[in-house]
Amino acid sequence: MEIFFRRAAQASLALGAIVSFTACTAANPLVTRTQKAHEAKVAAIPKCARKLGTISVIEPEGDVHWWTQQQLPSPTKLIKVFVNKSGCFTLLDRGMGMSAAMRERALAAGGELRGGANIGKGQVKAADYVMVPDLVSTNANAGGSALSALASGLIGGGTGRLVGSINISSKTSDVVLTVTDVRSSEQVAMTEGHGEKNDIGLGASGKFFGSQGLGGAGIGGYANTTIGQVISMAYLDAYTKLVNEMGGMPGNASAANARQSGTVRVATRMFSNAGMKGQAVRSLDPGMTVYPTGDKVGLIWEIEDEHGNRGWISSENFDLAR
Repeated sequence: MEIFFRRAAQASLALGAIVSFTACTAANPLVTRTQKAHEAKVAAIPKCARKLGTISVIEPEGDVHWWTQQQLPSPTKLIKVFVNKSGCFTLLDRGMGMSAAMRERALAAGGELRGGANIGKGQVKAADYVMVPDLVSTNANAGGSALSALASGLIGGGTGRLVGSINISSKTSDVVLTVTDVRSSEQVAMTEGHGEKNDIGLGASGKFFGSQGLGGAGIGGYANTTIGQVISMAYLDAYTKLVNEMGGMPGNASAANARQSGTVRVATRMFSNAGMKGQAVRSLDPGMTVYPTGDKVGLIWEIEDEHGNRGWISSENFDLAR
């Protein structure tokens, strides 16, 4: 009986310490502000009034996939959710969906599909940009759960498991998003994001993520694990910065970029005006490389040669390189 009362007293003392600690923390204005900042951050997926272009999201390079170590799906899935919900880009599939589409195209090219399938060359939309998400660092064990371990050791049975589920931890993560222009290969944006979370409560993991509609978005552990939420907030921070940074990009990335080169197909001449009259600037031989400037009048295009000479020729006399 004496042992029973001693263990009961220890349990009461441990529970009292936990309740007091939790009450003090809840009353701490700094913790309250931090929690509100986290919730606002998750709710603030940026929205765009216009599309910034088409984009594909691909996995970072390397044989070591850091997300598998955290038992998380590929970060590309999380970024695609942000892209879709923000409406800032037209998302293109360059993964499993693309592979399946190419199989359908192979069937069409082999004559296996029914007539009127309308599947063929020249239909795939081009990506203006490629985005690569990566992890800079993560600290999954900052802080500690010593109080939780102490309580579960002192209290046995169901009560011990309940107290042991109280999670008091601090976790941080730093990530980076890189966006490359597919036409020029320029890195047009690189933003870093930071995420952290102080969890105090019973089973708090995943609560507000679910309230934001991300729980059912197919992102698995990013919504229902603590470290996943921390990494999610870091990526959201980086994505918000990226959208702001790219807000000044042209609406038509294709037209704004340098034109693809062309190859002269038949012998022709370059003229100084679109009327193709007067003295020729120079003669052009088959196989020579020319660079359209983007200006054109009907079938007559303005081009430059490799020596910087500028003039006009018929687009029927050269082929764009592919």
